[in-house]
Amino acid sequence: MSVQVWFAFMLACWVISISPGAGAIASMSSGLNYGFRHGYWNAIGLQVALLIQILIVAAGVGVLFATTPWAFQVVKWFGVIYLLYLAYAQWKAPIQAIEIQHEQNDKSAWVLVFKGFVVNMSNPKAIVFLLAVLPQFLDLTQPQWPQYLIMATTMVTIDLIVMAAYTGLASKVLRLLRSPKQQKYLNRGFAVMFSCAALLLSAIQQST
Repeated sequence: MSVQVWFAFMLACWVISISPGAGAIASMSSGLNYGFRHGYWNAIGLQVALLIQILIVAAGVGVLFATTPWAFQVVKWFGVIYLLYLAYAQWKAPIQAIEIQHEQNDKSAWVLVFKGFVVNMSNPKAIVFLLAVLPQFLDLTQPQWPQYLIMATTMVTIDLIVMAAYTGLASKVLRLLRSPKQQKYLNRGFAVMFSCAALLLSAIQQST
């Protein structure tokens, strides 16, 4: 992979990562509820799922996945149900005044990693999207696995930076919430966003 091709891919990664999606919403939700240091574990889970999706594409399994209707539908509707569950949980989140000096750590890091993993892994569009995009940047005259490794490293690094921004932004907002009423509105705002993400995911067709 030439430097010029990598640079073009890197720019594409920034655009893809910054575009709001379920992962960004999950990161902001975690930052809101747990602060940056604890909430950022959610972003780690997102990257684990991303690496697995890239591996699926690199191994050629993505082609089979993209052309198998039942597999696509199973993963899609699992993702819809999980996002709706997150919306319900956020809507019903306990309302209490926030102590500005302390971050909430009532969930383990592993729970947040798993939450991020499921959010990314349950979106079949991600694999189909990667299957359409990644091969465009491959030099077919060179070994492919090293190129996939470079692309995976680039995507994960950029996404970690962007998700850090989303998580940190929400954690800063957290410190401005001094009343239960304000927290209630924000929790329900995130619940609506999760529901919208579920609605968009449900509308995805395999041919797109």
